[in-house]
Amino acid sequence: MLLGEFNHTIDEKGRLIIPARLRDDLGESFVICNGLEGCLFVYSMDEWNNFVAELETLPRMNKDARIFKRYFFGSASEGSFDRQGRVLISPTLRKAAQLEKDVVLVGVQDRVEIWDKALWEERSQVSEEDLDAIAERMESIGIRI
Repeated sequence: MLLGEFNHTIDEKGRLIIPARLRDDLGESFVICNGLEGCLFVYSMDEWNNFVAELETLPRMNKDARIFKRYFFGSASEGSFDRQGRVLISPTLRKAAQLEKDVVLVGVQDRVEIWDKALWEERSQVSEEDLDAIAERMESIGIRI
């Protein structure tokens, strides 16, 4: 399970060190793609295949389904680590997530999210009132804390 928050920097060549704890769970090859809310998603090959299987269930004639698939598959690329545990993030993906130098990697159970640090600091702030409301909505779909 992918867990934790890690602060790192992207070098001038677009390489990012992935912490050993996350590397172990991602495996030797993985998929990086556009994420939601302004980040990138990084999936192990097994989790990517699970995600692909879910996307395959979407109706082909549904316009939203086609847009959703294009968004993820069109941006996806296979990645691997160099000897220093770094991954090269393509210029297209860096631009999509506004990644320049300081980034935050967040383990979110089945994937790693890569965020621009300033955007992460903005988006990760949740008030107690908002969290209570979210918890109530989660309970309405069967998630209990």
